[in-house]
Amino acid sequence: MSDSAGGSLSLTLSRGIELLERVCAADAAPSIGQVAQQLGIHRSAAYRLLRTLEAHYLVRRDEAGKIHPAAGLTNLARGVENSLQTVGLPIMTKIADDLGMSCFIAVAQGADCFTLVTVEATTSHALTQHPGTRHHLDRGAPGIALLSGLTPQQRADIEDLELSNKAQADLHRALRDGYASSFDEVIPGVGSVAVPLMAAGQLPATLAVVYPRQQLDEAHIAATLHRGVEAIVTRLGRA
Repeated sequence: MSDSAGGSLSLTLSRGIELLERVCAADAAPSIGQVAQQLGIHRSAAYRLLRTLEAHYLVRRDEAGKIHPAAGLTNLARGVENSLQTVGLPIMTKIADDLGMSCFIAVAQGADCFTLVTVEATTSHALTQHPGTRHHLDRGAPGIALLSGLTPQQRADIEDLELSNKAQADLHRALRDGYASSFDEVIPGVGSVAVPLMAAGQLPATLAVVYPRQQLDEAHIAATLHRGVEAIVTRLGRA
């Protein structure tokens, strides 16, 4: 295993991080046997990784032995693009309530799209895009919107990013329309509209919403998101 600079990586650390990612992304809390199987390692090795993560309060086990994310993750997440989260939250709250949808910011790291922060609508029972949700940039409205906000050279510089014919067509439409939309690509039965959010000093980002499949005016949603982006970028410039 090697990194992009040619140096070796710590296999143990990599497996520990992967264990943490799987626990955080799981719909149902897994057992130690399940994560060992997912990681392709012996149960005893998975247990040592688990005990280390527990010692740092990053995971916890319930009475049934199921593994859950723990409170220590809050401290790790607090500093991630903190200014973007702080400035974005009140604007996202208004968008979520106005549209009756969950609004979220996702950022690009490498060839992946990570949900940074989510606000649920208080006016209705909205779907939720959980913070920490991760998927490749080449699918889903958030990923395509992120790509559309990058320059051609920035897109070319992303390692391990190979766009399918569909992704290339989606990107072309996003560049033309100023927003991306998708359905059933990241979360089954869920649609999304997203616009790029590019602010100086911040990771490339997107402002997006998710909702159950229905006939909606995507251009109206995109216009609302673009106004949100403008407000966020303006406030970041004043910070």
